[in-house]
Amino acid sequence: MSTDVVVLNGGSSSGTTTVARALQGMLDDAWLLLGVDDLVDALPRQGPGAAATITFPPDGSVQVGPVFMRVQEAWTAGIAAIARAGVGVLVDDVLLGGGASQARLAAALSGLDVLWVGVRCDADVAAAREAGRPDRVRGMAVAQAEAVHRGVRYDVEVDTSRASPQDCARVVLAALAGR
Repeated sequence: MSTDVVVLNGGSSSGTTTVARALQGMLDDAWLLLGVDDLVDALPRQGPGAAATITFPPDGSVQVGPVFMRVQEAWTAGIAAIARAGVGVLVDDVLLGGGASQARLAAALSGLDVLWVGVRCDADVAAAREAGRPDRVRGMAVAQAEAVHRGVRYDVEVDTSRASPQDCARVVLAALAGR
């Protein structure tokens, strides 16, 4: 397998992490799973630096500040460095800007073989999952369900509202094998 990075993009509560974990368990080699949630968890939670990074208003939107963009650029450079060092990376992401976000990530991963995976989920299904998660802002799943896919080009797409995470992971695995 010549793929260096697998990017799984889907809205909040769409199942990207669960599919990525299932895929990770099916791969022959040790692949690292690095997600946007890891990046958000690493950001400052209080103090002056926190407000300039990312906020989650009660309407389910996500607002990123100028500092977040700089931090995210460093984060993606780190992901690319890991892949260039010979370790496969599964990137669990939410491309808030759709195609523009994909273009920024693709530029950071330039020269690497990347498989782009769209993880779709019906907004109602994602909203029900979101309701069961205390760490989620209500409305985020519905707001992101389609928006994160606008203008994004994929090599393969899966739908977690119609297939299990394991079945979705098998579809991605087959796409990897076909490269």
